[in-house]
Amino acid sequence: MKAVIQRVSHAEVTVDRETVGSCGRGLLVLLGVAEGDTRQDAELLCKKIVNLRIFQDDAGKMNRSVLDVGGEMLVISQFTLMANCRHGNRPDFMASAKPNEAIPLYEYFKQLAAESVSRVECGVFGADMKVSLLNDGPVTIVLDTETLKK
Repeated sequence: MKAVIQRVSHAEVTVDRETVGSCGRGLLVLLGVAEGDTRQDAELLCKKIVNLRIFQDDAGKMNRSVLDVGGEMLVISQFTLMANCRHGNRPDFMASAKPNEAIPLYEYFKQLAAESVSRVECGVFGADMKVSLLNDGPVTIVLDTETLKK
């Protein structure tokens, strides 16, 4: 499971020009589910993200988590995080989980996040989404459960 986390002032996702999810100050999480990922991967990744100290404290140091600052979260499914670009110029996405595996893990991740973060919204799995955001910092972190397990 992979995630791109962006600290945002605000973010929103639209489908067919209609807002389906948004957040204020907090985190935009682009979430990719790989073939073979498990609920344990979702738990590990969610715990890491909600506790990631990437918000500034009173001294201006990144020392606070989204929980510490009462932030919000917008979670967007993004299978393209599993792109393999080793051969040629057209990415292959064979490493991404099929929808029947990915959707339950995506939903489980959102459920876990909502147990900790006061407001969690999301995009529409598999839809053509337009995401807009104001990156705060900018701060962007990439996490991969394969790396986190080591």
